[in-house]
Amino acid sequence: MLPQTDETEVLATIRASGPRRVFGIGTLALLGGLLVYLALATSPALIWQVFLLVLGVLSLWLAESTRRATENSIQLTSAGMATDSGEVIAPLDDIAAVKRGMFDLKPSNGFTVVLKTSRPRRWQPGLWWALGKRVGIGGVTPGSEAKSMAQILEALLVEKGGSEI
Repeated sequence: MLPQTDETEVLATIRASGPRRVFGIGTLALLGGLLVYLALATSPALIWQVFLLVLGVLSLWLAESTRRATENSIQLTSAGMATDSGEVIAPLDDIAAVKRGMFDLKPSNGFTVVLKTSRPRRWQPGLWWALGKRVGIGGVTPGSEAKSMAQILEALLVEKGGSEI
């Protein structure tokens, strides 16, 4: 959990967009189903059959992981970013910069937060990921919500005085 302060009011929230969520999960599930069907209905060489089956099961697993992950939302408070289930994504004190330029490595319709210290790897498909000192926010989220959260986060960092935007 983020540290409790007097200012734990939610400044911005990012939720998965309904149509994008349905399209993303549906596409992965359809791909998985087709691969499993192809592996079982046709009789390619055994190695290809196993390959198609494994790829199909992985696609179905990814669809379910995306479904579970996108049930959550990301909230920005004056203490930092966390999911609505309480998992801390990035405390404000640990955020060095916000990257949202066209050529920055970032999720679709999102932005990247550069941290001062590394955090454990984590991936919530369609919502956010963390790798080293970078945290990507976005995926099946609306670009407008991500843009406003990034702008508020940049303003908080400027207010704090330790940012390279």
